[in-house]
Amino acid sequence: MRKVKTASGATAVQIVSKSGGVRRIVEHLGSAHDETELEALLEVGRQKIAAWQGQGLLDLESLEPAPGRSNLARTTVESKHSRLLWEVLHGAYQRLGLGEAVGGDRAFEQMVLARLIEPTSKAQVPGVLGDLGLEPVTVRTLFRSLGRCVERGYRESLSGALFEHVTNTGGGLALCLYDVTTLYFEAEKEDDLRKVGYSKERRVDPQVIVGLLVDQAGFPLQVGCWEGNKAETTTIIPIVEAFQAAHGIEELVIVADAGMLSAANLKSLDDARLRFIVGARQVRAPGDLEAHFHWAGDAFTDGQLIDTVTPKRGSGPKERDRSLRAEPVWDPDTHPGSWRAVWAYSKKRVARDTRTLTAQENRARAVIAGEKRPKGTRFVTTHAGDATLDEASLARARSLVGLKGYVTNIPSRLMDAGEVVSSYHELWHVEQSFRMSKHDLRARPVFHHQRDAIEAHLTVVMAALAVARHLQETTGISIKRIIRALKPLQDVTINLNGHKITAQPQITPTAASILKSLQSPGH
Repeated sequence: MRKVKTASGATAVQIVSKSGGVRRIVEHLGSAHDETELEALLEVGRQKIAAWQGQGLLDLESLEPAPGRSNLARTTVESKHSRLLWEVLHGAYQRLGLGEAVGGDRAFEQMVLARLIEPTSKAQVPGVLGDLGLEPVTVRTLFRSLGRCVERGYRESLSGALFEHVTNTGGGLALCLYDVTTLYFEAEKEDDLRKVGYSKERRVDPQVIVGLLVDQAGFPLQVGCWEGNKAETTTIIPIVEAFQAAHGIEELVIVADAGMLSAANLKSLDDARLRFIVGARQVRAPGDLEAHFHWAGDAFTDGQLIDTVTPKRGSGPKERDRSLRAEPVWDPDTHPGSWRAVWAYSKKRVARDTRTLTAQENRARAVIAGEKRPKGTRFVTTHAGDATLDEASLARARSLVGLKGYVTNIPSRLMDAGEVVSSYHELWHVEQSFRMSKHDLRARPVFHHQRDAIEAHLTVVMAALAVARHLQETTGISIKRIIRALKPLQDVTINLNGHKITAQPQITPTAASILKSLQSPGH
């Protein structure tokens, strides 16, 4: 066979014979415009040559067309089907028990898997799947599925399936991670759910608060949705209590960011007999480490851990005597007014904190000099209309660089200080899951308007995130790379003068690695 570039940029595939140094075209199979079509035409050629050889027709010259007949075969590509990609995604969806959880709702599965392939609106899902040679349901059927999502409690059923998957795969649920984010809407008016609230991106669009509870590896377990102006600290208790009640959990460690640190939250978690590890605000450091500063000044060593106590409330009684050099060993019975606190010092954090403080100081000086408008600038104080640099606050902040605190109700006999710190550092998994849902799966902006539709959308995103995290954990490859590797590998059906031939794609090394990982025991 021979491949020839055409004037249009396509690649022509021909079967040729060679005799006496002269090449003659036996048959022109067609022209390919991409790698998939090229591989399909080559496969057609291989099948035709094999057939001729099987019939004893080894002299290809005898197959040349008779005088006056065209040697151009009528070859058309009838269909392409991304079979491998769909089998991988559908297989993961089924292994997680999601299909059974929603009663085999085919439309729901198509919305979930289409979001992994190409995140887009629900109305465009049939187009995404149709381009892959799949048989999509109608847009009307998709929206009926969204209605069933809330009516039949899909989210609760899916959460149960995901919980069962985690517990059955041996991972266990000794520790869960929780964090919140905001999803904004392309809308001008607020309603009972979409409210303008605090936005880290300083947006003024209506938004909702979304809370995500994941396991230690970032695998989603439960998602919650609240009004956009709701305080983030008030979301953790409802979602954790609902999760605890749904699955009959008594012992669990909840890890959350410092934003969840409120006296009421910690008391509620403790009353529910749940363990917690939350980040401490740095302003607590001078009080918690008063004895250390008294005995050692501001000297710390890289990696140093100080295990001490912190008041349950900022104005509560201090159960740490700075006249004693040894730090107290926290126990709920001996320290009823305190929580356990672990402070860690890192030279890497010193460098990062120093850069941040320098930038904040420079901004403060620029505000004082009138070069920038004051906008809640740190280290700027105003007295009698004059802005000045708060030297004392700046010095105090610089004395605390490199320190990071953690508050917990787990006694040291159950978890040492190093484990407390390392458990908290697992929070990057939930942050990664949020990034995947926002960017890879494009959970925002949200174009739904009614509350049920918004809740259904988040349920679809949660299911898609579960499939993505499962495939990533199984293969060691991100969902974007999996889609990019498998999407071009298509089964192609070619009509060659009325004879249909299906050519399978040539498996690339990356695709082979993905398939091998998924075929291993346990997957």
